[in-house]
Amino acid sequence: MKISIRRSRRAATAVALGSVLALTATACGDDGSGGGGGNGAEGSGTGKIVFWDNNGGVRTDIWKEIIADFEKANPDIEVDYVGIPSTEVQSKYDTAIQGGGLPDVGGVGAAMLAGIAAQDALEPVEERLAGSSLDGKLNEDMVESVKVAGGSDHMYSIPTSANNGVLYYRTDLFDKAGLEEPSTWEAFYQAAEKLTDAKKNEFGYTIRGGAGSIAQALDAMYGQSGITSFWDASGEKTTVNDPKNVEALEKYAALYKKVTPAADLNNDFTKMVAQWDSGTIGMLNHNLGSYQDHVKAFGAEKFRGIPQPVGPGGKRVQVSNPVDGLGLFKSSKNKEAAWKFIEFAASHESNSKWNESAGAIPSHTEAAKDAWIGEAEPTKLAAAALNDGSTTVVQLPYYLPDWNTISKADNEPNFQKVLLGKMSAKDFLDTLAEQLNEAQAEWNEQKG
Repeated sequence: MKISIRRSRRAATAVALGSVLALTATACGDDGSGGGGGNGAEGSGTGKIVFWDNNGGVRTDIWKEIIADFEKANPDIEVDYVGIPSTEVQSKYDTAIQGGGLPDVGGVGAAMLAGIAAQDALEPVEERLAGSSLDGKLNEDMVESVKVAGGSDHMYSIPTSANNGVLYYRTDLFDKAGLEEPSTWEAFYQAAEKLTDAKKNEFGYTIRGGAGSIAQALDAMYGQSGITSFWDASGEKTTVNDPKNVEALEKYAALYKKVTPAADLNNDFTKMVAQWDSGTIGMLNHNLGSYQDHVKAFGAEKFRGIPQPVGPGGKRVQVSNPVDGLGLFKSSKNKEAAWKFIEFAASHESNSKWNESAGAIPSHTEAAKDAWIGEAEPTKLAAAALNDGSTTVVQLPYYLPDWNTISKADNEPNFQKVLLGKMSAKDFLDTLAEQLNEAQAEWNEQKG
């Protein structure tokens, strides 16, 4: 069965408007610092600014520490912190764009950047960057990534981190079972089966079936198929439903309930990580962001985090992970103060502090040389895999304004149907491909 769903930017926004609650007074910037539209103003460079953390609850503590440092260095600026869970932030932005109440500064990952920029909500920051202490100090690849993701000639975000995909595995369980490191897909599947004893509540793997499941499934799919481009040679048709990818997804989805807990069907990353940290599950696919959680749970000696497995030819293929960043909202009435905060948060000391807490790769080139990088093995290995030529990265089309809607709201429920055996992997990927091809055609038409 094929399902055709045409998603325009306007339709996506309408869905968001109908599905989320009104923002709180604090988040709405009722003090005049935020705003719901217009071009805002530079302001006095002092007073209150509102900051939305796009991973609230997970990164709240480190952001509050950085904010305290900033307010100490800038006593005439007050930062109002609003933590928004990553699963809700896209709809919160969409609602605020239409109804008012955008923050002055907000966390904007590359996956949602184009959709927000297309609604003319973000201030271009390339000129501010050129005149700041950050000029020439940010990782060039991350800068290029946010430029491309923004979908125009402007730069709409200051990159703060890259969060590479990681395969975490319990070294104690592998040693006990006499298993080798799951550095190949063949070893991964063998280990998943051997480590499973459902009667003892022991499982070889935990699969992400809830929010955020699509990117993880694509990563496993392209990693196994070895296909190295998201689009075919014409640049008009996606490769997601290539027969090799269909076969790969069938094999991957078949892991559900066979070697994974049944609860995985609804698990987002926080539930998945908590489940792995508290149980006897052999492997977990996530990213560098959960490294510190695993250290707290097991100690560094009972697990490792390695780059994604390689395929039969010894080639590692993985999908791109969106670079995270900070956006300056056009409606801000205090852009000068807001920019000061962005500049401070992306500086060497703050960027290093945030990324060490998150276990991610810093955007600031000096922060990337700090000692903790070498001590956090998954971060060190991920950085090496991206730079030593061993890995081919399939670039996801973050530049499509509808990418976040297609890859989340439209298809996460369908992926759950695949896990439950109610929808075939082929039908799922054909549906996804049809939506992506339409979005790409619209994009090409708009670009002329």
